[in-house]
Amino acid sequence: MNRLSPARFFIAMATLAVGVACWTWSFSANAWFHRDRDLTQCAHAQAAIARNKQTVVAFYTTAFNAGKPAEAVQRFVGVDASGNKTYTQHNPQAIDGPQGFIDFVTGFKAAYPELNVAIVRVVAEDDLVITHSHLTLSPSDRGSVGADIFRLDDDGKIVEHWDVIQAIPETSANDNGMF
Repeated sequence: MNRLSPARFFIAMATLAVGVACWTWSFSANAWFHRDRDLTQCAHAQAAIARNKQTVVAFYTTAFNAGKPAEAVQRFVGVDASGNKTYTQHNPQAIDGPQGFIDFVTGFKAAYPELNVAIVRVVAEDDLVITHSHLTLSPSDRGSVGADIFRLDDDGKIVEHWDVIQAIPETSANDNGMF
C-alpha cells in the first residue's frame, strides 16, 4: 500500500478544499441569482391564489346568498377558446354549463328562499380553490356541510366545479363539531 507523503497529502487536501469551496460558492451564487426570480414567481403565484379565493367567495355568495346566479356567472365564470362562457359541472344534480348552474341555483332559491351559504374556510393551491361551508335552508335548519372544489383558468375565472355535501347530524360521537 502506497502512502502519500505529507506534502502530497497536503496538496490533495488543499485541492479538495478549493474544489469544495468553488462548488459551494458557485451553488450559492446560483441560488442567490435565482432567488430573486423565484421570489417574483412566488409573489405572482400567491397573488393569483388570493385573487382566485376572492373570486370563488364572491361567486358563491352572489349566486346563493344574494340570489343572483346569472350575475355570478357573468362576472366570475370563464370562457372557452370560442369566447363562450364555460362551466364544467360535476354535481350530478345540476346540468352542465353556465345555464345549468343558473337554473340549479334559481330553482334551489325558489324552493328555499332563506337558503344561505356561510363559507367557513377557503383553501387554495395553484388553480384550485376549496370552500368548506355551512349550507342552511332556513334560519332554523341544522343544515349541511359542503366542500366545494373550483378550478379557475389563468384569468382567475371559474371553469369547473365539484362538491361533496353531508347533512349535519343531531348527535355526534365527539364534541369537535363539523367546522
